[in-house]
Amino acid sequence: MTQTPTARPMDGTAPARRITEESAEASAELRRRTGTAPCLATVLVGEDPASVTYVRMKRARCRKAGIESRHVALPASVTTAELVETVTALSQDPSVHGILLQHPVGPHIDERAAFEAIAPEKDVDGVTTHSFAAMSFGLPGFVSCTPGGIMRLLDAYGVEPAGKRAVVVGRSAILGKPAGMLLLARDATVTYCHSRTADLAAAVREADILIAAVGRPRFLTGADIKPGAVVIDAGYNEGNVGDVDFESAAARASLITPVPGGVGPMTIAVLLAQTVEAAGRQLGTAA
Repeated sequence: MTQTPTARPMDGTAPARRITEESAEASAELRRRTGTAPCLATVLVGEDPASVTYVRMKRARCRKAGIESRHVALPASVTTAELVETVTALSQDPSVHGILLQHPVGPHIDERAAFEAIAPEKDVDGVTTHSFAAMSFGLPGFVSCTPGGIMRLLDAYGVEPAGKRAVVVGRSAILGKPAGMLLLARDATVTYCHSRTADLAAAVREADILIAAVGRPRFLTGADIKPGAVVIDAGYNEGNVGDVDFESAAARASLITPVPGGVGPMTIAVLLAQTVEAAGRQLGTAA
């Protein structure tokens, strides 16, 4: 009897650790040259437990990378105008080099207006339309952190997108769309899928590289995975499960990211790296 192959897990913790160590070295050198440490401002609206945990984790990683962290906590009742005012003030503060607005911010808030209040040179999370345009055209700027982390993870495991069919399931402005653009820039043939895609399973079966970013637990299963495909699960749902059914997908894929421990660590590592880079640009010296 032929044994069913099992995919190799794409552990994001090791490459993320290397990126964080490099960021710490660059941060120390920047501080030596300028007397100033990179500073990331985090803005949190309300007390959503998951968001609170994410922000706490990011601030802890900042300390490891020698990045100062300034936290701004706002009540869930904050208005769009008040949030925009807060973000604008941080954008104008020369002691702040990067801004992270933790999302979601609540249904009553115009999230896009809040994102657009972030100065492009401080958009280290890559959430503004300026950053998306720069990324799409290959111009200087900051990439969305999760897609940027995905690309670095592919590189760490020797996955070359050129000539491959990449399928992105999800079209959010800070995950699905930028992930597809970054893959396209690396010469992959990209297909975007979403809730209204006709015969989604057929599209998924064509993927040499599959990016799952739909926000629904175990939405994609092994039955629709192309044998030997690389599966990147960018979802995170209640119960520590991703958008892909890991067990069934691992039986067919060649590489697959676990949840947690795959894409997540890479996202934070890219955020740190881009914060140090932003500080170096603003302080007029290479970080």
